[in-house]
Amino acid sequence: MVAIKALACELPATVGKPLARWQCPDLARTAVESGIVASISTTTIWRWLSRDAIKPWQHRSWIFPRDPKFGPKAARVLDLYARRFDDKPLRPDEYVLSADEKTSIQARIRKHPTLPPASHQAMRVEHEYTRGGALAYLAAWDVHRAKVFGRCEDTTGIEPFNRLVEQVMTTQPYASARRVFWVVDNGSSHRGQASINRLENRWPTLRLIHLPIHASWLNQNVIQNHILNH
Repeated sequence: MVAIKALACELPATVGKPLARWQCPDLARTAVESGIVASISTTTIWRWLSRDAIKPWQHRSWIFPRDPKFGPKAARVLDLYARRFDDKPLRPDEYVLSADEKTSIQARIRKHPTLPPASHQAMRVEHEYTRGGALAYLAAWDVHRAKVFGRCEDTTGIEPFNRLVEQVMTTQPYASARRVFWVVDNGSSHRGQASINRLENRWPTLRLIHLPIHASWLNQNVIQNHILNH
């Protein structure tokens, strides 16, 4: 048991396995190949490892806050999600959007038409496709109205992001709003004071709100789900 747990703590590469991480079947095969045991089941290994009190082979990704103003910046964003800004409630004609970009999305074109579902038969989707290159998807999510504005671009950058902003800011009710808050991360398309000056000069009712550094998890944008659902 101890030898199996020690093996689980090693990187697979140390014993010549081209694996990113261990799974129980991999451990079982390697334990037999290494002569640790004559035979062992995957279930036995799973039971031994799951009962361990410390589980040193497991890890959880973590990043410590590196923004010296993390607290105030995060609080400002969370207040906006709760419809407050500068300790005052937002008015009905003020809106909060969360924006982000996703790069390198494969554009796949099906070679054959999809057959619709029928009685006792699921929809049938032919697996063959041709590649149409890679696109970037930009989206703005209205936090309180549950509405997504999205667009595809060849790449990300200042100009593609500007086009997303224009798409939203020229649409009602944002075009006539008192203020429209845009919550963004610190990506190059909208980083720093220069982006605030650029966008707020172009759109006087826009307020660009940056998340703390390394805090994209505070962004409510639902690009991933929007892509999966479409």
